[in-house]
Amino acid sequence: MRSPLKLIHALLLGCALLSANAHSEICVTDDSGAQLCLPKAAQRIIALSPGATELVYAAGAGDKLVAAVSFSDYPEAAKKLPRVGSYNRFDQEAILALKPDLLIGWLSGNPREQLSQLQALGMPIYYSELRAFEDVASSLERFGILAGTADVANAAATTFRIGVDNLRARYSDAAPVSVFQQIWINPLMTVNNEHIISEATRICGGVNVFGDLPNLTARIDNEAVLAANPEAIIAGGMGEENHDWLKDWRRFSGLTAVRRNNLFFIPPSTIQRPTPRLLQGTTMLCEHLDTARGRR
Repeated sequence: MRSPLKLIHALLLGCALLSANAHSEICVTDDSGAQLCLPKAAQRIIALSPGATELVYAAGAGDKLVAAVSFSDYPEAAKKLPRVGSYNRFDQEAILALKPDLLIGWLSGNPREQLSQLQALGMPIYYSELRAFEDVASSLERFGILAGTADVANAAATTFRIGVDNLRARYSDAAPVSVFQQIWINPLMTVNNEHIISEATRICGGVNVFGDLPNLTARIDNEAVLAANPEAIIAGGMGEENHDWLKDWRRFSGLTAVRRNNLFFIPPSTIQRPTPRLLQGTTMLCEHLDTARGRR
């Protein structure tokens, strides 16, 4: 017969094990402010935006992706992933058939009704919405926690933060350059100061001429650009090497940007996607604005 002391010890040990199991789940807070908990590290992930796909790879969890949406083209391995539709209309049946243990949704880009339906069916969803450079680093860290790849993810986050800090220091005293950031051509669209592209512009000493607009992304017209008269125009084009958007501005010879030949192209995936490659796009942007300063 067990002694009372041994019985008490066994009970305490059992309680400790139960407590440990109860706290073994993995929890993070997503960009909506909600807490997401998984019983264990995710093994079957579906990313519902090209940016999220790229971030998962950067966090060291690319081998756990079982599907992505169209235009998920970086890194090269992402092109081989099965597709479950596009970011603005995905195939819910295909998603369910793949039995993911984690979906990474895009708060402002994915259809909310589809996300709600998937969540109602028991799908664990991390809501992503990156508005600042720091969000890139913190997302890497959180994805690393969820996927069990924290070592790789934390290293990537640190590298990104150091790169951003170096750019900020280098251009902290740069002379201001007024900039029009063109993110689409038809309709003509730009971004306000809350957009991550504007943070890249500020890091380089640029001033977004449409920064005070109320909407994150906004439609404008040629007359608005002519009135703002930016010193530089930065366009992304519809492809990684497509400079065609800049050609249309050459007919406006009165624009300062045109007169000084400050019409610059940056591959859109390096400046319009909130991923670690923002360092690459922002470095290019800073170099372009330095060129504009030299043409005064």
